[in-house]
Amino acid sequence: MKKFGLACAALTLGLSSCASIGAQDTENMLAAAQFTMKPADTPAKLANLKAMQQYKLVPHVKNGKNFYVYADAAGCQCVYVGNDAAYQNYQQMRIARNIANEQLMAAEMNQQAMMDWGAWGPWGPGFY
Repeated sequence: MKKFGLACAALTLGLSSCASIGAQDTENMLAAAQFTMKPADTPAKLANLKAMQQYKLVPHVKNGKNFYVYADAAGCQCVYVGNDAAYQNYQQMRIARNIANEQLMAAEMNQQAMMDWGAWGPWGPGFY
């Protein structure tokens, strides 16, 4: 039973690490897109931050102006706030990153296809 508990703890830690890596990447892109990071530096702000939707850009309207808010209570204990221009910058950066990832994947697939795997013989039973 202890082994199961340790395995669950390790899995939970691993998954939370993956989430924080993804959040860190998003937060770096938000900062580069001119979003402003605002720390939850009081107990009231921290409580408000924890009540917000986490790890997702959420649109808000204040005084007739659009704002986009990204909350991270577990990592930086902060929110990133941006206007329409910052949001457009962020979206363009995401599209450019997706295109770059697709191009990398295509290049890797092309490289694999160019290798002469036939020289190794059939990949059937008995290969190992």
